[in-house]
Amino acid sequence: MIQQFIRSFGAGAFLVTALAPVVVAAERPNVLLILADDLGYGDVGCYNPESKVLTPHLDKLARQGLRLTDAHSPATVCTPSRYSVLTGRMCFRTGVRGVLTGVDGPLIEPRRLTVAELLRQQGYTTGCVGKWHVGMTFYQHNGEPVGPRGGGVEKVRQVDFSKPIRNGPTGVGFDYFFGTACCPTTDWLYAYIENDRVVETPTELVRPATRNWLEYEHFRAGLKAPGFDFRKVDLVFLEKSIRFLQRHVRERPDEPFFLFHATQAVHLPAMPAEQFVGKTEAGPLGDFIYEFDYVVGELLGALDRLGVADNTLVMVSSDNGPEIVITQMRKQSGHDSARPWRGFKRDNWEGGHRVPFLARWPGRIPPGSVSDETVCLTDVMATCAAIVGAELPEDAGEDSYNILPVLVGRQGNVPLRTYTLHQTISNALGIRRGPWKLLAHKGSGGNSYDGALAEYRLPDTDPDAPGQLYNLADDPGETRNLYRQQPRIVAELRQWLEDSRSRGRSAPPGK
Repeated sequence: MIQQFIRSFGAGAFLVTALAPVVVAAERPNVLLILADDLGYGDVGCYNPESKVLTPHLDKLARQGLRLTDAHSPATVCTPSRYSVLTGRMCFRTGVRGVLTGVDGPLIEPRRLTVAELLRQQGYTTGCVGKWHVGMTFYQHNGEPVGPRGGGVEKVRQVDFSKPIRNGPTGVGFDYFFGTACCPTTDWLYAYIENDRVVETPTELVRPATRNWLEYEHFRAGLKAPGFDFRKVDLVFLEKSIRFLQRHVRERPDEPFFLFHATQAVHLPAMPAEQFVGKTEAGPLGDFIYEFDYVVGELLGALDRLGVADNTLVMVSSDNGPEIVITQMRKQSGHDSARPWRGFKRDNWEGGHRVPFLARWPGRIPPGSVSDETVCLTDVMATCAAIVGAELPEDAGEDSYNILPVLVGRQGNVPLRTYTLHQTISNALGIRRGPWKLLAHKGSGGNSYDGALAEYRLPDTDPDAPGQLYNLADDPGETRNLYRQQPRIVAELRQWLEDSRSRGRSAPPGK
């Protein structure tokens, strides 16, 4: 059946990557990966001409480099996406569902290769600043680890904050870390961590202003360090990243760096720093998007001032689509963070995982270029391996493709990816190949379209079908379910999906 599928789509299966031109940099570039939180496709001006939020720095980055129009987060929520970005492996393969909160244990398995460790082995100094959200081991006063999953504020109270934290960023390849365990202003523990220590012990109990994801200031009750200011989180992260860059250039000017900067913006609660309040006509979330754009501009400016911009590959993207609170923005300001796609964060429709992806590498990436190649953020790992001339072992980067030919404008006529997998908060799966997209489940796979979201429910044109099939070329809004009209395509896509499950990978080994 798979061979028949290959013939029907006219592509070369796992030989596709081998057919692409190999491009390896003559010198090892610095790599700056900026990952926004819940930034939608329609939040960036160069993607949405009807955006009500100015994003001058992101738009300038697009003019200076590449804008990808068919890029996808590995999952529709934070934790699994971040695991996949760091490991090049889809998170559903771990068996863990949902997202981590508070002081949950580590998700990245011992001895699993990460993009940070890969680059460190190639002589890079590696830094991670911002939101971690893939777990780390906290210890109780009796020396035992805090339970790996579940809990809440009472679980945070169990932690002995005088003890070092294990299995965090510095345990999986990063030389330096400054950030938070989970969502900085949402998940039970409101305190900064530097390397393996909490900077200031959380002692203050804070309670949420709202528990409603349709309100801008939703967050969970938790313990907060006295000096932790919700509104200044991204400015603190920015300062730490700039200091990392300054220190590296001063102390190791002849060595490359990899910096992973993961922002709080624009995750709820939408609480931009004071200087950004009222800067847009799209409410507090619009102001937060504006702040994210500012952060990107400041990081790019730091590269310029330090004289390293010309040898730095910059990539900017988002961990998933926008939160359902954007329904309020649509009504209040006309700004649509998901435009032009259906769905939101958590959904397996395009709005849940099609994200902005901008890349700049002076002298390598042609300025002002645009590509409609389908890519996934899992591809960061194999791409970095190709840049430094390293080969991934068979037990690493199982869902990562080398998209360097796409970045530098040397992609041929054959798609690089054989297919792309999509994963929701519930581990419901989808698969995309060419224009065809199969959701191996009913509904969105994430949000419930009842109550406040009922007005956004679209009629299912085949409600009795066990899944959904869409042709995105003819129906980008995913309005016509062709599941029972195209049984051959459904069967073939299901076969690809099951093959990916059984083999434990979707990318060819070493690619």
